[in-house]
Amino acid sequence: MDNRGEVRAFISSRRGRLTPEQAGIDPGTTRRRVTGLRRDEVARLAGVSVEYYTRVDRGNLTGVSENVLDAVARALQLTQAEHDHLRDLARTANLGAKVRSPKPRASGLRPTAQHLLDSITGGAAIIGNSRMDIVAANELGFALYSEMYRGTAGPANHSRFIFLDPRARDFYPDWERAANVNVEILRREAGRSPFDRQLTDLVGELSVRSDEFRIRWAAHDVRRHYSGAKHFRHSAVGALELVYHALDLEDDPGHTMTVYTAVPGSSSEEGLRLLSSWAATENIAAIAREGAARSIAQADRADA
Repeated sequence: MDNRGEVRAFISSRRGRLTPEQAGIDPGTTRRRVTGLRRDEVARLAGVSVEYYTRVDRGNLTGVSENVLDAVARALQLTQAEHDHLRDLARTANLGAKVRSPKPRASGLRPTAQHLLDSITGGAAIIGNSRMDIVAANELGFALYSEMYRGTAGPANHSRFIFLDPRARDFYPDWERAANVNVEILRREAGRSPFDRQLTDLVGELSVRSDEFRIRWAAHDVRRHYSGAKHFRHSAVGALELVYHALDLEDDPGHTMTVYTAVPGSSSEEGLRLLSSWAATENIAAIAREGAARSIAQADRADA
């Protein structure tokens, strides 16, 4: 797999955003012809020759050592997520088809994973895959994301909901931030799983159907997303401010469990209790699980 275009666009975007002043370089008095740092400036900061860095900047990471990647990351002041993304791109460049790993089947989640979800009663818990599908949840998790299961074809998917469903702008009070974060996570996953055909198809679909997605995808921003706070406006219980923690499931490769909880004594804690009562009354979990089972069966037939 030749990923030079992806590498070139990513590195160029990071170089273009860094000013000489931010890098500790005297910009001089001569008018600069480029936005951000020049290649020779990054090479000097990284401690490599201009010729070698130019090769990297043009997208060729074949044979580039970890030390050089680290030096370039420091020179460009990459975040940890961006540094990881650069390593992922280098891995693809150096190993090509050898990095291809068997794609887990849609129904490949262990039964014990669902048992774990069901044991969590004080928070909303979901398990998602690298394509942003919700593949399993506890009752509160299904209730929290119930809008994704209403009238959607295929699996409940964060990206499709955010960019293709108008209800998402009500569900996420800060829709712009939700959209940015979603694309940044998806971009990082694309670097980690370059041979995931369904992920590639999802990106292609969203790029065609959503200008908002396409613009954000072209920015090449990436993000690590393991903890923080999220705001929701649920149609049944109103505003919710929840703290989340995410954990990669080592025994279920490509899957992440995320648990949402509320600060004790807060209005959101009361909101979660109301959400639980509403979910039981509406039988939300049964409806969602039925839809999820149909999606899994469809995916398995497509994989066969």
